[in-house]
Amino acid sequence: MSRAMQCQSCLSWRSWTRLCRSLPRSRGTRGVHLCAASMPGTAGSSFLRKILCTGGIFLPRGCARYQGGSQEPSVQPSSSRHGPSRLRNVVPSDAIKKHQKSLSAWFSHQPNEERQFGPSFSLDAVHVDPVIRESSLEEILKPSPDLTIQNQLQQPCSQVISLHNLFDVDACGRQVKNVVLYGTVGTGKSTLIKKMVVDWCHGRLPRFELVIPFSCEDLSHSHAPISLRRLITKKYQHLRDVVPMLDSSNLKVLFILNGLERLNLDFRLAGTELCCDPNEPVPPSAIVVNLLRKYLLPEASIIVTTRPSAVRRVPGKYVGRYAEICGFSDTNLQKLYFQMRLSQPGCTGEDSVSSSSGEQENLVEMLSRNLERHNQIAAACFLPSYCWLVCTTLHFLYFTRTVPPSQTLTGIYTSFLRLNFSGEVLDSTDPTNISMMKYVAKTVGKLAYEGVMSRKTCFSEDDLQQCFEVEMKTESELNLLEVFRSDVFRFFLTPCVQPGKEHTFVFTIPAMQEYLAALYVVLGEKKTLTQRVGKELSEVIGKVSEEVTVVLSIISKVLPLRFLPVLFNLLKIFPRYFSRLSGKERDAIAHTMAEELFKEEDYYNDDVLDQINSSILGVEGPMRHPDEAPDDEVFELFPIFMGGLLSRRNRAILQQLGCSIKNLAAFEIAKAMKKTVIRNSRKGLPPSELMDYLFFLHEFQNERFTAEAIRFLRTVNLSSVKMTPLKCSVLSSVMGATCHEVEELNLTSCNLDASSLRILFPVLLRCKALHLQLNSLGSDACKEIRDLLLHDKCVVSNLRLANNPVGEQGAQYLAEGLAGNRSLTYLSLLHTTLGDPGAEVLAQHLAKNQHLQELNLGYNSLTDAAALRVVEVAKKHATLDKVHLYFNDISEDGKRALHSLRMDRDGVRALVFLTAGTDVSDYWSHILNVVQKNLPFWDRERVQQHLALLLQDLESSRRQTANPWRKVKFLRVESEVKKMLGKLQHGSL
Repeated sequence: MSRAMQCQSCLSWRSWTRLCRSLPRSRGTRGVHLCAASMPGTAGSSFLRKILCTGGIFLPRGCARYQGGSQEPSVQPSSSRHGPSRLRNVVPSDAIKKHQKSLSAWFSHQPNEERQFGPSFSLDAVHVDPVIRESSLEEILKPSPDLTIQNQLQQPCSQVISLHNLFDVDACGRQVKNVVLYGTVGTGKSTLIKKMVVDWCHGRLPRFELVIPFSCEDLSHSHAPISLRRLITKKYQHLRDVVPMLDSSNLKVLFILNGLERLNLDFRLAGTELCCDPNEPVPPSAIVVNLLRKYLLPEASIIVTTRPSAVRRVPGKYVGRYAEICGFSDTNLQKLYFQMRLSQPGCTGEDSVSSSSGEQENLVEMLSRNLERHNQIAAACFLPSYCWLVCTTLHFLYFTRTVPPSQTLTGIYTSFLRLNFSGEVLDSTDPTNISMMKYVAKTVGKLAYEGVMSRKTCFSEDDLQQCFEVEMKTESELNLLEVFRSDVFRFFLTPCVQPGKEHTFVFTIPAMQEYLAALYVVLGEKKTLTQRVGKELSEVIGKVSEEVTVVLSIISKVLPLRFLPVLFNLLKIFPRYFSRLSGKERDAIAHTMAEELFKEEDYYNDDVLDQINSSILGVEGPMRHPDEAPDDEVFELFPIFMGGLLSRRNRAILQQLGCSIKNLAAFEIAKAMKKTVIRNSRKGLPPSELMDYLFFLHEFQNERFTAEAIRFLRTVNLSSVKMTPLKCSVLSSVMGATCHEVEELNLTSCNLDASSLRILFPVLLRCKALHLQLNSLGSDACKEIRDLLLHDKCVVSNLRLANNPVGEQGAQYLAEGLAGNRSLTYLSLLHTTLGDPGAEVLAQHLAKNQHLQELNLGYNSLTDAAALRVVEVAKKHATLDKVHLYFNDISEDGKRALHSLRMDRDGVRALVFLTAGTDVSDYWSHILNVVQKNLPFWDRERVQQHLALLLQDLESSRRQTANPWRKVKFLRVESEVKKMLGKLQHGSL
């Protein structure tokens, strides 16, 4: 029975998986494998030699017998004229040292994605070995257990083996020569091999005197015959003098064959002839086969890395040990990895190590606590690749001070997939040669998209079976599906850790579901059957009609067949009609993007960057009760990833992965987005949603589109959004697409500091009204504000700094900026801990300013002297006509002096109390509103004291007036103050 028929007869995902693990692999693994016995004179040996000689094949007498890749001690004496020690001394050590230096430089080189961790990071200095478990062919062939988180994270410790012990003797005492090291995508096979080579270069692998690594991907591209010696010297020129001695000395050599799944090996004698001569040119695959047969360089050790689906391409008789890379199945390894990665000096990109070390330690601590909760992230970090993604995302979220155009969240995920898949085909034996990432986009992307549309993150076996359409697969497609399930499935989907959902699957990282759903849509895989058939027909008809029309146009010049080209021109109507349908499809992509980006039910969620942070570090506080209803699933990253995938850089990386997005398609989608996205963005968006929109524009990386979108954004309200350095960089980058003035920028309660202001400096220059209340802006931040006010392009006219720890030194910087500024008309320093010294400094510089109209110094512990000093300067000021001095420590004498001020006579009005002589102040409601808004941030006991004083002043002024209308006004204000006092005392305000 064929594998297709066997697979189609399965009814469930689990049983299908078990059956697939038990099926024999036929590609390149069948045939008879012959070897000669090492003991001369035995019947078996002579009989086998006769058979081989009859078939035209000759085996030398010195060939040893290998059982399972382990060499039995040979009793035949060596025929070499030189002893082992003399031959070993002949090997030039200088050549090997040069080889080590060259390999160390090559294998220590890190990709661009690693350089963001700072210059201190290197593979040799920072590495955590994954768990390696000794396996066997019988274990590989038997059905796998149910894929649950317990089976995944609890591997038997008794079978664990270290990388340096892979070539130890086996259980029967035989020396292991061939090792097959296998693991699914993302378990760290390539990184482990790189570390092994670097260790040898630095003398930490003394078992071997020479290591020769080969990339099977590199070998697969060459089919021309070449000898082993020529192949080695071609790759490693330093070994020219060493190679001739490989087969004549007892040099301990290790060959590394990385990525065996890239090669199509045939171990049958009819497919690959025997070759024991290192000088004989044969195809590279034949060299690999004969090395593994131990027919070529039998004394050499070989380690092969491969994916699980290709393990059985090497017959078990040639393998001395199977070892499976199990990733970080121990959470302690995960913690160690995070500790080493996130604690590297220079990781933050800051000059001050002390200022950033605390934040690094805090991140590691929060991450460790989240892992200890057995959260879903622990299942994700089972794969070292996802540990890398977590560290890279945290680095992006916390340590990004400036955002280069190439650094986006979408770019991180795209680069992550490139590091793990790098354009690999799913199955090298399949004629379609479909790339692994393309297959993932078509299958897993479909599952992800359907989950996003139905607001679902957990998937049952039925969901998986329906998505992969098992019953509709051909033999070739079923083979691809089998390879995908054994090699790639666990990279994207993992068992759910929630109680009661152990046998359902979730995406390894939540954001990966949204990324793959976005990729599925942008690649145009979301098509109906009519659209798919129409596309194929249009391509076929278009090609045929063009070719036939050319031929007939030539014939028609000789024969009277002018009507035939007219008929074939009609065939071109269908491709043109289909191109219009394609245009509508791109309109649909833009519409989907806009609809998902501006969903009203998501308006008041946290912004997407905070959501990613919570998914990694968890949420501090009590854990949710199992019976409590879960929150609705949120997929706000989905449209942002759609925009990010259309950027030029991400499209170039996807092209390397076999997922092509044409320039014309990206242009037409961007054109369609102008009608939908920009139109919807003109509506008033809540702060968190506006931050998401700005992040979308940053991810999209289309300057022309961003400039057109930002041109209509005159008011930017991001109040209460935690403005991390990354968000500040995104805001600065996006707003920098144009140079128009911003009417209002509200950054109230955004956790700003001096570094935030430095990042936002270009944007702040263009803002007329700037709200910076309730932040952590101390003297260092005031220094930045001073530079802002003194800049010749500054247009800030309204600056609010209430409830910031400005202090005396900060007041000095602000006064210097105020003295040279020409745009500021309103300055609020309410509750900024100025004290008398700060007010005095402001008064000294205030005379140099010629444009300020209103100054708020309320709630700053000012005494009579400081308050009167400010008012005296205000009297002489050309434009300043209003000074707020309420909630300060002003005595009765100071009160009378300030009450005596007259606007028509002195040119200034001081707002101190709710009364103005024997009348209610015109600004009483304004003062009470200021108090009510700031109560959560002020000292309540002190506020009660000030309100009591205001109430006494109101009652005293009411008794002094005889006007009944004024008495009514006094009573109304008194009732408001009493109501506020009552709420304060009962804690309801």
